[in-house]
Amino acid sequence: MSEVLTLDVVMDGLVGIVRDIAGVDVEPGPERGELSFTDDLDIDSLSMVEVVVAAEDEFMVTVPDAQIPKLVTLGDAAAYIHGEIVRTAK
Repeated sequence: MSEVLTLDVVMDGLVGIVRDIAGVDVEPGPERGELSFTDDLDIDSLSMVEVVVAAEDEFMVTVPDAQIPKLVTLGDAAAYIHGEIVRTAK
């Protein structure tokens, strides 16, 4: 079985995706998980779909459309994706 990615690795990947899609640089640190996609990162619904699709490709997971509105912060998205990685690794 391959090694499961850590939550920090998932967060770093998401930060890179946000930078590539929205052109927003996210400062390193524990508070980055609290950043809101809409309020802090200025990501609209169309860009959010792009972020999700890129994350699905990057991490080889599926994020159902109904889950997207629940991903309010970077931390929410990282936790969900990490949970899916762990779940599918079993």
